[in-house]
Amino acid sequence: MPIHSEVMSTFYQLGFERPVIEVEREIDRLEQSLRDNPEQTTDQIGALETLRSTRASLLHDLYKKLKPWDTVRVARHPNRPQTRDYIAMMCRDFAELHGDRRFGDDPALVCGFGRLGPFKVLLVGHQKGRTTQEKLACHFGCAHPEGYRKALAKMKLAEKFGVPIVTLVDTPGAYPGLGAEERGQAEAIAVNLREMSRLAVPIVSVVIGEGGSGGALGIAVSDRVGMMRNAWYSVISPEGCAAILWKQANETTNNSAANALKLTAADNTELSIIDGVVDEPLGGAHRDPKRAAELLQEWIVTQLQELDRRDPRVLVQQRYDRFRKMGKFQENTPPPASAEEAQPA
Repeated sequence: MPIHSEVMSTFYQLGFERPVIEVEREIDRLEQSLRDNPEQTTDQIGALETLRSTRASLLHDLYKKLKPWDTVRVARHPNRPQTRDYIAMMCRDFAELHGDRRFGDDPALVCGFGRLGPFKVLLVGHQKGRTTQEKLACHFGCAHPEGYRKALAKMKLAEKFGVPIVTLVDTPGAYPGLGAEERGQAEAIAVNLREMSRLAVPIVSVVIGEGGSGGALGIAVSDRVGMMRNAWYSVISPEGCAAILWKQANETTNNSAANALKLTAADNTELSIIDGVVDEPLGGAHRDPKRAAELLQEWIVTQLQELDRRDPRVLVQQRYDRFRKMGKFQENTPPPASAEEAQPA
């Protein structure tokens, strides 16, 4: 399915965007009228510019105050760019690598070497799929253990040749099926966490859409972790959280769970889970994928330029320290009362 560069497909509509959709229909109608009648009048051109300005203003206001549950919906938009889209728009000379040398190849995780800006990199990322057939093949972005083992094998190859690693996270979570569990899903993710913490090359990760649980963390133990403005990153999806806490996942419980999980880019920045937020074009990455890719590439290259100057041993230690300090807190105990204050009246 093609990605629309300016006006999103009316086949899928976000509920909170209804005012924008109405304006976009008026824009489409007026643009078609102008194409049918090349003799444009000043009034028609002025009306078109006014409508475009109104659309921009509405998008700015709506996306400036997105609720967490609406952020999740934007992150799942079917026209939102995925890993293969970003590879096509950002990378040169990309050569994909397949297989984990143990079981098979997992299309839910894309791995390959390519050029990103001035750097040669290994790029690893989740792929959800566009068509129904591709979505089924990719398990909707939920990787199997062979996917994580494939990713780690290619990361070790990158370390061998001193090539930086870039990972793009976009998954609701690792695949929970019987076959995946039989082949060691938890073990594969755990090994990735351990081994990625030891890799002596720069690693940069960006949550480009969904960042769900261990499925996301399995390729995100990095020196720099960023999030795109309308992505989410959390220990569990809102629906999963709602099903556990309230025994049902509906509009009300999903909204409450999303609020409680602190899953937005702003929340993760405040909690020091991520190191930076990658801005998106007005109205989300699905409205202008090319500009979204430019912003993403700029952020990644900036991080790599900084990390590339560091000693590999220092890099590994700082990466380890970065994750060890998460969740650390200090409890202040009130000082004991003085002897006079302690005596009963």
